[in-house]
Amino acid sequence: MQHIEELFIKHWIESQEIFYYKRCVDDIIIIYDQNKINEIAITNVMNGINEQLEFKVTEEINNSINYLDLTINRNKNKIELDIYRKPTNADFTIQYTSNHPQDHKQATFTFYMNRMLTLPITDQAKKKEWEKILNIAQKNCFPINTIYNIKKERNSQTKGKTDQKRGKANKINTE
Repeated sequence: MQHIEELFIKHWIESQEIFYYKRCVDDIIIIYDQNKINEIAITNVMNGINEQLEFKVTEEINNSINYLDLTINRNKNKIELDIYRKPTNADFTIQYTSNHPQDHKQATFTFYMNRMLTLPITDQAKKKEWEKILNIAQKNCFPINTIYNIKKERNSQTKGKTDQKRGKANKINTE
């Protein structure tokens, strides 16, 4: 894939036909200039490279598309993100009452909290995600105070990193 990206994608980016390209294993997101190129042209070129590779296009529906665990919404001149879960997601984690190390049992919730707190999602999306996390915790027999403690810890660590970044920016600005 890196070879293909070097041969084809780099050219499209340099010519500004494609504004943005990102790949995560076998999922690719491309933002392109509709006045210069379209999804059919991109797909035809990509599918003509190697007969063992097949690229399929997932198009926006109502200015929205899912990519990995995100929903990307195009609204006027801005993009808004939301957290996406596949319809097959069953909301099961390691049960709190299982005989696993505590950090293993909490790992899923630590991930959920980090994602909720660090993604640039709306306050409404954060509220919806928090309710979802609480629901998943309840389904998996987690004491509610455990989930609040994870959130508190993640919040303080996230805030600390933000404060450090601001401090570095202020240091640079004052020098």
